[in-house]
Amino acid sequence: MTAPDPVRAARALGGAGAAVLLIEGIVVLFVPRGIAQSGPGLSGGRLWILLALALVLILAAGLQRRPQGVVIGTALQVPLLLTGLLNGVMWFLGGAFVLIWLYLLELRKDLLGSAFGPPSATRDGGGLG
Repeated sequence: MTAPDPVRAARALGGAGAAVLLIEGIVVLFVPRGIAQSGPGLSGGRLWILLALALVLILAAGLQRRPQGVVIGTALQVPLLLTGLLNGVMWFLGGAFVLIWLYLLELRKDLLGSAFGPPSATRDGGGLG
């Protein structure tokens, strides 16, 4: 099944992807607080890694209108999940965000015909019209 208007569906899914990446960036900004209160504490290196990841996630949210934005967002799910090495709670939060991202990719595949490609301009007749 493809969307009746693939371009419009691609814009909507791009907005959803941007929102997910923005929320991921904000969540990563809360991780230093959790690290500082547990385990070995917050070192300068850990802080810079987390701040850089948050910045990259927020910047990637702005790239969702571009064709490579979905690929960049997908690649950033790996370091997001790996923040679980710094704070155990991030295994769960990162995993939840990865599942949401995978769901968005599946929606893109269903509505646009490809999870990573541009929307097709043609309609395959699978809709109601």
